[in-house]
Amino acid sequence: MSGFVGSPGENQVMKDAFEQVLQPIETARGLPNTVYTDTAAHAEECRRVFGGGWACLGFAHDVREPGDAYPVIFAGLPLVMVHGRDGEIRVFHNVCRHRGRTLVEGPENLKTSMVCPYHSWTYALDGQLTGTPHVGGFGKHTCEGFDKGSIRLKDVRSAIWFGMVFVDLSGTASDFTDLVAPLEERWKDFRDAELIHTGADSTITFELECNWKLAIENYCEAYHLPWVHPELNRYSPLNRHRAIVEQGFSGQITECYTPSLPDGMPMFPDFPGLPEYWREGAEYVSLFPNVLLGIHRDHFFAGLILPDGPARTLERFELFYFDAAVAGDDYAASRAANAQLWQAVFAEDQDAVEAMQRGRHSPGFDGGVFSPAMDGPTHVFNAWIARAWLGSQSA
Repeated sequence: MSGFVGSPGENQVMKDAFEQVLQPIETARGLPNTVYTDTAAHAEECRRVFGGGWACLGFAHDVREPGDAYPVIFAGLPLVMVHGRDGEIRVFHNVCRHRGRTLVEGPENLKTSMVCPYHSWTYALDGQLTGTPHVGGFGKHTCEGFDKGSIRLKDVRSAIWFGMVFVDLSGTASDFTDLVAPLEERWKDFRDAELIHTGADSTITFELECNWKLAIENYCEAYHLPWVHPELNRYSPLNRHRAIVEQGFSGQITECYTPSLPDGMPMFPDFPGLPEYWREGAEYVSLFPNVLLGIHRDHFFAGLILPDGPARTLERFELFYFDAAVAGDDYAASRAANAQLWQAVFAEDQDAVEAMQRGRHSPGFDGGVFSPAMDGPTHVFNAWIARAWLGSQSA
């Protein structure tokens, strides 16, 4: 194990804390305060967690059309998603190979190429360098010993699943299919679903003054429902929820999902051919490290969690439907009502996670303990993070 972020003594304290997280839930502690509050620890965590394996970067509909480009700061690095003319979505380090200037400053359609604003070096949408004006002197666009064909943007290994774009900055993680296979098998009834995203009316965003991990921890457990979500708990009560605890994801099942929209609004079509389980069943899962998912018989949502420093988190939810008809005007009011419902539910969590962030600055808190009956989903996520820090897994 390499050092963490402090002196040998401080590193040993952190190592001991992470190993305590890995204890059985009855005796385990939560993650140490340092990884929620310290700037150096956050930078190291970005390297170990977001840079060490597969994590979510964005959504495929961010680059819906050929030529679309969408830049993202991810784990402190400038990246860009690009939809090529061949239909492929690729991810590159968003820096020119000449002098390192960022290439794409905002979402745009590039048509056929990326042009660096500094010296106009030009790259095709597949990353290949195609133009180097005046590189050999004025009016000379090539020069002896300069092999333009050997230069291209640095690719980032990527994959698309359920409308989301995942990246492996390390380039060494196991196949993406290994990451999602257990959850894909669990949701095999939806395997052939076409996910319909209807635009801005299906996007919900938050800026949270908390560490990103608190958003994950809060989402994956149902224990807080009666106190944080009293209205939701009224028709989906705590005693009708069951935990999901797996190695790479955790969450909760509700056994009483009943779609509800204001009178007169059309209900969303169900995904066809579902077994009886999904008539009132719905599942809410955190796919580690940074995705929140909710699947129901009539719609699906995905939440992207991106840290912005140790104490600020950008949270973005996208709603999807299973029938193209939902994108039409007849469903506009229904879509708006559904988005408002979920926005209200997610907003109720904000005070809780921000208050936990303030609590992480207290020497009176040492990681906390877990309820063996209720906190299994949170403990398995804490353990996953601890293993990433200890280097005992591919994150």
